[in-house]
Amino acid sequence: MDIGMLWYDDDTKRKLDEKVARAAQYYQTKYGVAPTVCYLHPSMLEDKTGVPQAGPSVAGSVQLRSARTVLLNHFWIGLGEPTQAEAKSPKPKVRPQRGASQSPK
Repeated sequence: MDIGMLWYDDDTKRKLDEKVARAAQYYQTKYGVAPTVCYLHPSMLEDKTGVPQAGPSVAGSVQLRSARTVLLNHFWIGLGEPTQAEAKSPKPKVRPQRGASQSPK
């Protein structure tokens, strides 16, 4: 992910999946598309004993990934890299609007 939205939530009463869900809802409202990946500090993915969780972590439909460069209680949320199937599918062509000028006058 090259571009994303940075979200901050230090509420100790909310669980991690609730925090990610709130960030995802705001992202979708603001940008019109649901996020697919969220990077967060590695310690936020650890259980109470300090051991990293085994296997891929997911909150709703958002994949959680750890990144040491993301500060504690921050969520870098956005669109992940496309899958191989998405990368191979042709992109739709964008047509200019009717009556729109192609060159400035």
